[in-house]
Amino acid sequence: MGLFEDLSSFLEMRLEEFLRNNPHLELQALEENLREQEEETVKLLGDLRLRETKLQAEILATAQEIQRWHVRIEKAKNAQRFDLVKPAEEREAALLRQGNQLWGQMEVVKQRIQDTLRLQQEIQVRKKEVSAKVAAARTAQSTYRPPETEQQWQTKGWNQSFRSTSGDPLEQQFRQWETDEELAELKRQMNR
Repeated sequence: MGLFEDLSSFLEMRLEEFLRNNPHLELQALEENLREQEEETVKLLGDLRLRETKLQAEILATAQEIQRWHVRIEKAKNAQRFDLVKPAEEREAALLRQGNQLWGQMEVVKQRIQDTLRLQQEIQVRKKEVSAKVAAARTAQSTYRPPETEQQWQTKGWNQSFRSTSGDPLEQQFRQWETDEELAELKRQMNR
C-alpha cells in the first residue's frame, strides 16, 4: 500500500502545484465542484419533498383509521359489547403511536428540507462569488498573453483527457532523452 499512497500523495501535490500556478483553472475546478454540489442538493431536495408528501399521506390515512376505530369504540360501548371495547381501544392506541411516529418523521424531513434550502442558497452565493472571480481571472488572463507554447500547454493540458502512452510523441521524446541520459551516465562510470 505504501507505493500507492506515495503515488497518490505525489499526484495530489503535483495537482495542487499545478492549480496554484494556474489560478484560473483552480477557479474552474471550484466552479465545477459547486455546480455538482448544487445538482446533488436539488436532487436531495426533490427526494425530501417526495418523502414529505408520502408521510403526509400516511399521516392522513392513519388519522382516518384512528377516527374509524374511535367511532367503533363508542359504538361498542353503547351496545355494551365490552368484549370488543378493549381490543378496539388497543388498536386505536397503536394507531395513535404510529401517527406520532409518522409525525416525528415528517418533522425531521421538514427540518432537513429547511437545512437543504439553506445549503442550496449558500452554494448559489458561493457560485456567484466564484463566477465573478472566474470572470476577473479571464479578464486578467486576456490582458496577459503568455508565450504561445505556455498558453497551449495550460489550456490543452488541463482540458484534454489522458490517453495511452504508446503513441504519445511527448512520451517517446522523454523516453529517448532519459535513455540518452542513462547511457551518458554509464559511459561516465566506465571511464572512471
